[in-house]
Amino acid sequence: MFEFTEERLSELGASITTREIKQQPRLWQETLENYLKKENEINDYLSGILEKHSNVKVIFTGAGTSAYVGESIEAYLNQITLDSHFTFHAYATTDIVSNPMVYLKADTPTLLVSFARSGNSPESIAAVELAKKIVKDFYQLTITCAADGQLALAAQGDDKNLVLLQPDLSNDQGFAMTGSFTCMSLTALLTFDSVDRLKKGNYVSAIVEMGKSVIEREGVIQSIVNLDYNRVVYLGSGGFKGLAQEAQLKILELTAGKITTVFDSSLGFRHGPKSFINDKTLVFVFLSNDAYTRKYDEDIVIEMSQDQIAAKVLPIQIGEFSTANIDSFGFDEIYRTLPDAYLIFPYILFGQTLALLSSIKVGNKPDTPSPSGTVNRVVKGVTIYPL
Repeated sequence: MFEFTEERLSELGASITTREIKQQPRLWQETLENYLKKENEINDYLSGILEKHSNVKVIFTGAGTSAYVGESIEAYLNQITLDSHFTFHAYATTDIVSNPMVYLKADTPTLLVSFARSGNSPESIAAVELAKKIVKDFYQLTITCAADGQLALAAQGDDKNLVLLQPDLSNDQGFAMTGSFTCMSLTALLTFDSVDRLKKGNYVSAIVEMGKSVIEREGVIQSIVNLDYNRVVYLGSGGFKGLAQEAQLKILELTAGKITTVFDSSLGFRHGPKSFINDKTLVFVFLSNDAYTRKYDEDIVIEMSQDQIAAKVLPIQIGEFSTANIDSFGFDEIYRTLPDAYLIFPYILFGQTLALLSSIKVGNKPDTPSPSGTVNRVVKGVTIYPL
């Protein structure tokens, strides 16, 4: 797909999605450059909040894929900022809007970080309005791909709302969020990660090279797609559980449900969901770079491989799998020290590519996978009730 002509991709209804997946490594570099231009403004904004409050609750929020941004990075940020005055929480706007008093506390200083491709989803807008009504000391960080979206426009003139616009090309025009997910995730990591700018630059250089490696190995992914399957499982520990949810959603969306999917944590999967596996199931496990956590990831891979039920069990990891007779989709050992939160970028690029190829396999058009209109690029039909 990545080497097809534009004419051929148009015939397949896949030109937009293919381009938007392939261009991501370049967009990650642009995201870093955008961050560095605003680094001082960002740091001044966050410092200003902490000058007023000793402890601030940071809520990562969004709907669908935008919600999975927060779920993929929350664990890492809480781990590395134990002495920070920020505590990080990931709540979907769809949860906040329906149960605002559960997630929003009047007397808890709160920084709401809104992730949004378009900034026009009704729940995203409603979550902000509810938080403004409920929380006394309320601040906003709006990370969006659309300068003309309602969330970005609403921030104009509000000194408590800092807008971080993503690269223009990250505003995906295809149905599925791809570059928007990764660019917003990277911006949030760069914003809150406590490491210095040199390390941040090194991390981005690493994920750019790893991303290019995924694109170059499309043939390997195609060989997996050529197998006989109609079910897919993604597993991961910590933030990789959120990533697994995003990866399985990409297949569900791009195949319009013709391939069914589930996700779970590496340990949690045994507790019932494992019964989902049959001989037409592909299982992918995102392996952690943390030596302790990786033991649990490896155990479930070995267990499912020995069960010999699934059509394919494939760990996605740095290096080769510990058991010699188990294949893996691996990256160079030089990336062994890369924090898990930065592995989400090449890992999800694998998942997006698998979803794209699976969509073509089942006869779908990735750019418009839901021709009936039952699912839309920006959600419709939501009624927002007054509090």
